[in-house]
Amino acid sequence: MHEPVPELDAEQVAAWLAAHPQFFVGRDALLETLRIPHEAGHAVSLVERQLRLLRERNQELRSHLAQLMDVARDNDRLFERTRRLIVALLDADSLEELVAAVEDSLRHEFKVPYVSLLLFNEQPPVVGRWVGAREAEQAIGALLGGQKTVCGVLRAEELAFLFPAAPAERIGSAAVAVLDHQGLHGVLALGSPDPHHYKSSLGMVFLGHVAEIVARLLPRLLPPLRPAR
Repeated sequence: MHEPVPELDAEQVAAWLAAHPQFFVGRDALLETLRIPHEAGHAVSLVERQLRLLRERNQELRSHLAQLMDVARDNDRLFERTRRLIVALLDADSLEELVAAVEDSLRHEFKVPYVSLLLFNEQPPVVGRWVGAREAEQAIGALLGGQKTVCGVLRAEELAFLFPAAPAERIGSAAVAVLDHQGLHGVLALGSPDPHHYKSSLGMVFLGHVAEIVARLLPRLLPPLRPAR
């Protein structure tokens, strides 16, 4: 007397087929008899189902590739604009040319709605916007210490100090980079109406690079400049 063969559940069958992917090789007739329920209600063969899955996966891969290509093109454009800005900064022969290169490039090339290059000195020149170090410490002291680039939603009084020409309520988020080279010389701030544009988790590598170059050029273009600290 033969012992009854235990029935296999669906999970066991699936596990066995996964472990033996060549099972259907040479069993075309079996493949043709298999039917899989479709969302529309009718059944399709296993081969048809596999073809549909392959097409869907191919479409997903194409979409992902298109996104990667878009990111690559955006990075190329950002690199080229950054290159032109850095060249303009290096070619600047005066403080006036440096300030103009920063503000014009960020506003027109990078389409930044709000730009502020704020420099610190107790005896400011006539070029650019300057404030005393003590005044800056009182207004935006929290932005000057620690990390060199701060991103996110700022307080209304901080926005009013950084962007005096724009109503604070119009600036949803901002990025502020400290100009610190052989002493603190100022800040470079960018603002956007979108509160999510400059997120605190966003690594502002570009802004940090530009701020570092500006900070290094400032003492050369204005020898009498006395840093804040």
